[in-house]
Amino acid sequence: MVLKDDITIISNKTGGIVNKNENLMAYVPEGYTCTQLINAAKHGTPMLKIGFSSPKIMITAGVHGNELPAQIAALWLAEELKDKNINGTVYIIPFAIPDATMKNSRRFKGFDMNRSASKEGSISNKILNAIDDLNIVSISDFHSTKPRSNPGIESVFCSKNPCPESYIIAKYITKSMSSKIICHSTAGSLYSGAIEDECNIRGIAAVTCEVVSENCEVTHGSPERSYLQMIYYLKYFGLI
Repeated sequence: MVLKDDITIISNKTGGIVNKNENLMAYVPEGYTCTQLINAAKHGTPMLKIGFSSPKIMITAGVHGNELPAQIAALWLAEELKDKNINGTVYIIPFAIPDATMKNSRRFKGFDMNRSASKEGSISNKILNAIDDLNIVSISDFHSTKPRSNPGIESVFCSKNPCPESYIIAKYITKSMSSKIICHSTAGSLYSGAIEDECNIRGIAAVTCEVVSENCEVTHGSPERSYLQMIYYLKYFGLI
């Protein structure tokens, strides 16, 4: 479903009224682009396209609906970039699962979508298919981790095989932000079904970026750190 030339609905089975999430909305700026994405989320998973040239990359947030900082940061980024000329194309999915964001829930229909990208019909699988269809060369999936959990620190997950650029991207972001790199030797070796792992297995360079924040809340400074991770990801590819 295409709502506007630059906003597409990837799945119409995930829609939610995300502005019911008061903790999220307390940080969302007033702006045309944010309003359009929030309205589009009622119909399903919205994807915003900014730019027209190569390279084509993607930023996703909200695979876990109760991890709010990255979703806020993605809206900030969309509002910031919408009217700028960038050196490539970035697709931004601020709410992978609007229904889960609305409910402040980690799961969707009982399942963790960060373990479901290999399962046909799941929303994370639909995002994976969109990545293939759009000829995306890289994706960064943004999350938050609560303190005293795993990993519980600001970090970037990556792997070295079969897509070594995953590690190079993670190294660039973590060095720029003085955060930790968490690298697995082979994509999917620890667990399967994350968008990052499934992309790297397909040869599409991918990382997962984490900032520290309590679940269902917005810990002070966490959206800003997530936003910076997004900025350095864009800078790695020379888009800004």
